[in-house]
Amino acid sequence: MKYVKMNGCGNEFAIFDLRHGAGGDTLSSEAIRKIADANNGVGCDQIMAIEKTATDADAFMRIWNGDGEEVSACGNGTRAIAWLLMQEGSCDAVSLQTRAGILHARRAGDHQVQVDMGPPKLGWEDIPLAERMDTRGIDIKVGPIDAPVLMLPGAVNMGNPHAIFFVDDVETIAVQTLGPMLEHHPLFPQAANIGFAEVRSRDEIRLKVWERGAGLTKACGTGACAALVACHRRNLCDRKAKLILDGGELVIEWRAADDHILMTGPVEWEYEGEIEGV
Repeated sequence: MKYVKMNGCGNEFAIFDLRHGAGGDTLSSEAIRKIADANNGVGCDQIMAIEKTATDADAFMRIWNGDGEEVSACGNGTRAIAWLLMQEGSCDAVSLQTRAGILHARRAGDHQVQVDMGPPKLGWEDIPLAERMDTRGIDIKVGPIDAPVLMLPGAVNMGNPHAIFFVDDVETIAVQTLGPMLEHHPLFPQAANIGFAEVRSRDEIRLKVWERGAGLTKACGTGACAALVACHRRNLCDRKAKLILDGGELVIEWRAADDHILMTGPVEWEYEGEIEGV
């Protein structure tokens, strides 16, 4: 199968164009894990498929994490596929059908794409959480009960569940230790992406994200959107800010007028390849 290797802020994708053949539902979890494996496959954080759609959208976008699980949203991957389709159609705007709804994207500069990610979901049942609670700060603590080192993360659903901890210095956080432990916390029946946000100013946030099913990645687009929302709900930042991730920067805006979140950032085309036996 032929694929295109791309990244968005260092978030790595293998993208398959399946519009003219069998859809992505023919790919098994085993095949997805093989593709994601750097030793036996392509090596990437997520696998994406462009498929035909019966809706008014330009294409259907299917997404898997590297562990083989199909998921509903991937912000950086949406920008990558939108860029491919805009290049193909010599146009400046496209729409993509996803399991989380239809997303609209537009060209925002040379190898820059802006995606309207829609409104965040903030109700406890929408995250989802295992029990009712205020999602501005949910009941999770890390460390001693009387002196926790992390506590009360904000919870946001951006087509996938996120929990964002507010930290003083993200570089001191043991993300690779805490991430897998918190990803499967009993409060998250569908597991969760775990973010660690260091608010540097009203318009700048440093962020690291442990992605469920993928691990620590260089960037997470939905995680950046969720972090902006969680921080603003705690009055730690404005509605628009620069999110600095390990692989690059994203500009996130939570519009007051319609509650939609706009994500703007870079995409990079790396190479075309072919993988056998999937």
